[in-house]
Amino acid sequence: MTLSVLVALVVVPLALAARYPLLGWRIGWLALALCWLWVLTLVPWWFWVARDGPGRAQRRMSEPPVTGSRAARGDCGARYTSRRQPPCWPGRPGRRDDERMRYESCITSLSWIPSEAVTGGTRMAFDAGFTHYDTAPPDQIDDIEVLRATDKFRFANVLRAWVDVDGTGTITGCGYGGGGMMGSTTVRLGALSYRFQAVQLPDIQKDPERGDGWVRFVQTVGGRTGLPAPRRVRRKPFVQWQAPLVWTTLSLTLHADGTAESEVLGASPFPRHWIYDAKGALSHKSGLTDFADWYRKAFGRHTPWGDEDSRALVTAVETALERELSVQLMHGSGKPKIRRLAAGDALVRQGEPGAEIYLLLDGVIRAERDGERLAEYGPGTMLGERAQLEGGARTATLVAVTPCRVASVDAAQFDRAALLELSGGHRKEDAGPVRAQA
Repeated sequence: MTLSVLVALVVVPLALAARYPLLGWRIGWLALALCWLWVLTLVPWWFWVARDGPGRAQRRMSEPPVTGSRAARGDCGARYTSRRQPPCWPGRPGRRDDERMRYESCITSLSWIPSEAVTGGTRMAFDAGFTHYDTAPPDQIDDIEVLRATDKFRFANVLRAWVDVDGTGTITGCGYGGGGMMGSTTVRLGALSYRFQAVQLPDIQKDPERGDGWVRFVQTVGGRTGLPAPRRVRRKPFVQWQAPLVWTTLSLTLHADGTAESEVLGASPFPRHWIYDAKGALSHKSGLTDFADWYRKAFGRHTPWGDEDSRALVTAVETALERELSVQLMHGSGKPKIRRLAAGDALVRQGEPGAEIYLLLDGVIRAERDGERLAEYGPGTMLGERAQLEGGARTATLVAVTPCRVASVDAAQFDRAALLELSGGHRKEDAGPVRAQA
């Protein structure tokens, strides 16, 4: 094609010059100018194709342009997860009214069975090693699929959601992401082992609730273990063969300015539920597990798949130091004593002598001094260290807000510097808001 065009640009002017001698020189100059224009256009294009290859050039030419929120972010497909983004007010420089911004966020719950959480005759299967308790999940989720593959949780509720906001700050679209992830139960008999995959029930995703500049998403995820669990129950049919149901119900509210709020609306009384924020960091924990009540009740209509959910009591996360000391308490040189408290019982009273330090395994405990409520503490909290540091007398009364299980050992087996650091943290908490949240 290129050769034919060049021939036409040379031959045609020569023929015209022979036929019309007076116009020959003008046509010649015009042909020369067209030849140079063609060369200047063709050469750069030829070098571009030779460098990238025809296939790559074709792909580049066929790719759609990056527009909207992706162009504003300067990426071509990376997931954008919002975490308290700055407001995007109308008229912001560089943003058109027809431009769309997408905000995303998420909240995740991981559920697992801590040691000492199972009661009654079922506990024998755990104590004998027929099945197992779980090690605590990590404080940070980097890859949830890896956690599931390594049997680090029983089930997970991953609630992701997004909203699209136009240049005027109006929410124009929204939707769900994520969903449920079920783990497994490993059963061992001597050298033999078998993994029962859990049975997942359909995820419940309520229609997004819209308000003035916000959208609220609610998602329930759960199921049951694949291992049969024959047991007596309180209602007809009075015997159940399938395992009880487990679940969590999470809420996520996204605002037009990019901010997000999350909440745990409900959860099964068993097992333990840990809550992670949009960055994958552990933020809260369920404050109470009730195996006996869950084992007898959590089936049929008394679940979210019937017509009933269970309110979740959520507490703040203990410190890294408390997690380290709790391992030492449970697995150190001295065997811990396990004590159960009913709601309203006092663990210790202000002014009484004491030499033990306590680990709250389950439930919520409130600290009081001279009748004034100081703080509430959830599972994983270490308590009672001040008596060891300040003359052997209790400096506060500890009262059970809910039924509790508490482990205790002699405080002398802990390093004094660690107890001082622990006490310093409790002093700051006593001066601020309570840690437990309903």
